[in-house]
Amino acid sequence: MPDPSDDETLPRLETFGPVPTAPDGVVLVLHGGRSVSRDPARRGLAYLRMLPFARAVGTPRTAVHLLRYRYRGWNGPARDALHDAEWAVAQAGRLHPGAPIVLVGHSMGGRAALGAAGGQGVAAVCGLAPWLGADDPVDQLAGRSVLIAHGDRERTTDPAESYAYAVRAAAVTDRICRFEVHGDGHAMLRRARDWTSLVRRFVLGELGIEPEDPEIANAMQEPPPGGLARALSRTPIGAAR
Repeated sequence: MPDPSDDETLPRLETFGPVPTAPDGVVLVLHGGRSVSRDPARRGLAYLRMLPFARAVGTPRTAVHLLRYRYRGWNGPARDALHDAEWAVAQAGRLHPGAPIVLVGHSMGGRAALGAAGGQGVAAVCGLAPWLGADDPVDQLAGRSVLIAHGDRERTTDPAESYAYAVRAAAVTDRICRFEVHGDGHAMLRRARDWTSLVRRFVLGELGIEPEDPEIANAMQEPPPGGLARALSRTPIGAAR
């Protein structure tokens, strides 16, 4: 892990909550960013937006870490956020040897998470409103469980691109589903409870900490395109997040 100084030229893997000595699983949370920016990544709104998800997957059996990139931007062919995500996967493997890793990313972080899913130890990946294009590869998803979710009021990233990506990914993994979050957009605020519940159910189910969630399991078992365009149900008031 980078020295805990203020050296902003290095990515950081920041710990969220207590870490068990021998966790049953590791969750890496990746925040969003910008298409182009060499400004240092800080704990801004994109970072803070992911804290509820980090909190939701925190259990006595999970180690949760948030990645803070070197830069705010993806930066074209440099793919800075992807390289930082790959570094984070390797770091997680060194910190928690043998524990399966689940990646959870939003927007640019979703793109980085999906791109880094081929790393050693990665069992599953979750992309929330991911920023994707036709040139994003899918071969690294082979053998991984994949969940993608996108709001239908999205104005920042393209739900059609995440659907097309999911269709391509279904050719390399049979454990993939995609949910449409009706009534919400990129910030994931209108249905925050539902986004958070979905991530918790997916992550803890994939790690075997909780039973596999029926809604997610049914979507994964449904052949494309049905399982790639599922409307996300609403979480009952009072349900565990």
